[in-house]
Amino acid sequence: MVKIRLRRVGAKKQPSYRIVVADSRSPRGGAFVDQIGTHNPRTDPPTTILDKEKTRKWLDLGAQPTATVGKILVIMGLVQGTERR
Repeated sequence: MVKIRLRRVGAKKQPSYRIVVADSRSPRGGAFVDQIGTHNPRTDPPTTILDKEKTRKWLDLGAQPTATVGKILVIMGLVQGTERR
């Protein structure tokens, strides 16, 4: 299964993340298929740069975002959020 997830980069205790498309069996810092953006949670507010065309293409092909990336996609307006009860 193909996932859209975060890949940690950056120095010790200074994380930033790349948003990548990867096989669900590969490790967090391992091989990936495509890089579609970056996310920096250390800024206020957190900075996210996302290639919307690539993201839409991968979602149409069936890639499943992880929970954290799903929240980022909702904030960016690429997917609809789900209601919580």
